[in-house]
Amino acid sequence: QVQLAETGGNLVQPGGSLRLTCAVSGTNIGGAAMKWYRQVSGNEREWVATISTRGTTTYADNVKGRFTISRNKPTNTLYLQMNNLRPEDTAVYYCSASILLRQYWGQGTQVTVGS
Repeated sequence: QVQLAETGGNLVQPGGSLRLTCAVSGTNIGGAAMKWYRQVSGNEREWVATISTRGTTTYADNVKGRFTISRNKPTNTLYLQMNNLRPEDTAVYYCSASILLRQYWGQGTQVTVGS
């Protein structure tokens, strides 16, 4: 079955950087629309970025220019490079795979931006 596992979350100071990793098994990420979402406790899950099957990337306005989504097909891994982090980026970050009208999720990784 399809499984996703995020790693890389941490505590970082404002202005710092983190790279999140999503290891994918059970499917080829080249054949799926891969996305990152984030969620603050008590709020709805928020879409962050997408990389399409063709490699086209799109971003939410509040992360555009600071975050970069990418993928490594040979290792079946999805990434989210986050630069110039702000306190409002604090959230649990989730990767997601959209395959044949189904959406699969990882368990999430906590990112905390603060001093």
